[in-house]
Formats: sequence, C-alpha cells, structure tokens
Amino acid sequence: MLSAANNLLASSSGCYSAARAAALSGVPKSTVYGWARSGLIVPSVSAVREKLWSYQDLLTLRAVYWLRQRKDAGDVDSAKIPATPMNQVRGVLEQTVKQGLDPWNDPSVEIRIDLDGRIFVVQGNGDRRDVFGQTALDHAQSVDLLDAFFKSPGLARPTEHVRIAPARLAGEPHLLQTRIGTQSLLSLAEDGYASSSIARLYELPEEQVEEALEYEWGLAA
Repeated sequence: MLSAANNLLASSSGCYSAARAAALSGVPKSTVYGWARSGLIVPSVSAVREKLWSYQDLLTLRAVYWLRQRKDAGDVDSAKIPATPMNQVRGVLEQTVKQGLDPWNDPSVEIRIDLDGRIFVVQGNGDRRDVFGQTALDHAQSVDLLDAFFKSPGLARPTEHVRIAPARLAGEPHLLQTRIGTQSLLSLAEDGYASSSIARLYELPEEQVEEALEYEWGLAA
C-alpha cells in the first residue's frame, strides 16, 4: 500500500516539514508523526529523515483528522455525525489507492459520510461502496467530505490576501499575486521591523502585511 500511496500523493508538489505540515493542516504534530509511523499517511516527499510532506499530504491529513472527530451534519439535519472508526478511515485510504482513485483532483470520485459516520467511495459510474463492500447509501442523508472540511479555514485561501499554491514558493503561504512568503515577512517582524517598515520595503499595503503576520502568529499559537 505504501508505495502506491506515495505515487498517488506525490502527484502534488509542495514540501513541508512536520511542524509546518501540522500547522498548515491543523493536525497536532504528534498525530502527524504517529500516522507516519503507523503507515496511515506516509510523507510522500521524503519518508525518511528529514520527513517531508507534500501539499496533497496536507489535504489528506486534514481530511482524516476531520473524519476522526464528531462533526456537524451540515445541511442534512441538526444531528451530529459520530467520529469515523480508524479501521474505516484506513480502509478507505487503501481502497482509493488500490483503485488508483484521486478524489482531490477527479470530480467523478466522491467520498461521502453517512449519519452513522460510515465512509463511502462514490464513483461516476454509479458504484458506491463502503470499506466493507456494502452499497446501502442514502445520498441525501450523507455529507460530501470535500465540501464539508473545505468550509473550515482553507488551505488554498487561508485569509483574504494569503494564498497557498503547491507550485509556487514550494507551497509556502504567500500574499495574493506576489511571490512574497508570509514566513519572510514574519522573519522581518521578529528582527524588530514594524509592519509599516515592512510594507514600505516590499511596496505593499500595510494592512496586508499585518494580515500575513497575524496568519503566521495564528499558526504558531
């Protein structure tokens, strides 16, 4: 499984250390390391020291973490969907990898969660199965995984002016329509530069500099 998973997940660029992957995905670093050790989500850029995760790994980390929590059912009803058991989470990862499916980039593939927390892989050919091969899914009484967890603070658009693009700056957050990384701005602030001085240096609106700094401070919290 791991070799196939690496081939699938490495299709996206971006390169993040464990600390950065944890901060950006919102998953505790101990959990990121634990999942790597268990083989659940192996870092696809480098699986040995130093372990390095791709942008698509971040999506997977966030999705699995969301699945493992008790969660809102969204527009389905006012119920809470229970946490999905880890054996089902592991099973659906194995299922998508073995079948060569890529729900992040292929709109014909959906991962849906019913109100009992069961996971189903739904394909454009009408096939819909949970990890046990069962097909009883009420589509109207289920939640689309990507729709659900992308409503949380985004990886692609974390703030109004901060963006993350895997092919730009090695996937590091940057200000919209620039190649100015938010970490670079943070480094200047930590060296004692005021946001107004940083804004003049880069010819940026000061409010965008402050927005970027607040974003980085939030990641470090």
